[in-house]
Parts: sequence; C-alpha cells; structure tokens
Amino acid sequence: MRVALLVTHIRAEEKLLLAAFNNRGVSPDIMLDRELNFDVTAGAEQLAPSGIAWETYDVVFERCISTSRGMYALAVLNSWGLPSYNTYETAAICSDKLRTSIALARHGIPQPHTRLAFTPKSAMTAIEDVEYPAVLKPVTGSWGRLLARVHNRDSAEAILEHRQTLGDYNHHIYYVQEYVDKPGRDIRAFVVGERTIAAIYRASNHWITNTARGGMASNCPVTATLHEICLRAARAVGGGILAIDLLEDAAGNYVVNEINHTMEFRNSSEPTGVNIAQEVVDFVIERIGVTA
Repeated sequence: MRVALLVTHIRAEEKLLLAAFNNRGVSPDIMLDRELNFDVTAGAEQLAPSGIAWETYDVVFERCISTSRGMYALAVLNSWGLPSYNTYETAAICSDKLRTSIALARHGIPQPHTRLAFTPKSAMTAIEDVEYPAVLKPVTGSWGRLLARVHNRDSAEAILEHRQTLGDYNHHIYYVQEYVDKPGRDIRAFVVGERTIAAIYRASNHWITNTARGGMASNCPVTATLHEICLRAARAVGGGILAIDLLEDAAGNYVVNEINHTMEFRNSSEPTGVNIAQEVVDFVIERIGVTA
C-alpha cells in the first residue's frame, strides 16, 4: 500500500499516525506542503515531491496546518481521481463555519442560533436578533482565535468597528451565534467512518474551552444519543475522519458547534483509553482495500 502524507511539518499527531501506519507495515511518503507544485493542466502521471508519479498512490492523507494549502491540494488530487482523507468537498465545508452551518441546517441537526451579515449595521441587527450575550466568530480559523463574546451594544459596536477597520475581507463577513451557557465544558467527539470511537470533555474556567487555550481533557462516555448526533453531523459534511465539537444546552441537549477535518487528538487518547491514531489508520487501510 502506498500512502502520501501531506504535512506542513511533523507534529505530535503525525508522529502517532506514522507509528500506527508502521504497525500495519506501511511507510507513508511524507510530503511537505511547501514543496508541492502541481501542473493543473496535466494529470496524475506527473511526479510528486517523492519523485514518483501521483497515480501510483493508493491514498492521500492530508494533515497540513495551512487550511488553504491542504484544501487546494485535495482539490487537485481529487480531480485526478486520487482517494483522500478527507476529501476536498468535506474539507471545504468544514473549513468554513458558514458552510458547516448550512450543511447542519439542511440536515436538521441542532446547532446554536446563527445569523450572517455583511456590514456593521446589519451585524448589529443580527447580534440583537440572537440576543445578548452573542458570539462573533470569523468564518475561517481554528484554536478558538478571534472569538468574541459580546454582552451589550457598546461592546458589540466596539468589536464591529475594530473588525471593519483592521480586519481583512474575511473579518467583514459577520458570523453571529447565540451564546450557549454550557456547564463549564464542551465535548469533542471523534468520528471515524460510521463510528464515534471516543469523546472528551474539554473543561475550563474560561468560556473558550479549546485544549489549545488551556482546556483540560477528560473522558466523555459515548452514549447512543451522542453517537447519533455525531454520526448525523459527520454525514452532513460528507463523512470521513472528523472531530465534532458539541455544546450542552441548559436542558442537557446537544448542539453541534463546529466540525474539524484535520483534527488534533494528542490530548485525547490517554483520557479515553482509545488509540485514536491506530483507529484512523486501520479505517483508512480497510476502506482502501489494498494490502500492505
């Protein structure tokens, strides 16, 4: 089996994935995204950075830190018929919070009340439509960066002015959500194919609970109810290997907050007791159906 692993550099997650592939007798070819150079007018017969033709690969595994590099690489590779995890279509939806919200809404999956606006004036109306406190997010981005919780009109006006003056065009797309008063934690669940293999609580005294921002991980039991909403959410964006971020509302119901297509899991295997990297690799090998 020949695997192309697209990376920006080797992080903890990629080391775990490489070890899992090695456990199955597979040694992926590591390709740095800065070395990619596609002739988009030709096809998969052209050489990859490894020095062999792209068409010889059974699967491409995309783990780039740069969302845009990874997504556009997948667009080219998928256009040549190369299987990948995840696909370009799934990556394009998950990397855009608005497209994720649309996919969830289309499939009737619970999510926070969300509105979209394009000017500070209409954004102010959107914020007051969802009611205070409200959450402003960029439509692209990760690790809880540039999120803002606004409690009143004064703070909303100040943040909108800053974004309009200092931000690039992405920050002039105003994605507004209701604030879900979660119980000091959120949930990250890991979906591999049709299975929710593990989930963690991410707890913090701060309202942003990402582990990248100091949230503490502990095991979250995967109940039938949790699995059902996670699987529905994964299917809504095209499926594959995904991390579903969920919030619990005041009644204890789940709402899907975001979906991640190049998930981080270094802090999740120990509290859950699940070898996430091995589960992912075993799934890929089984789905591709090529012996090592």
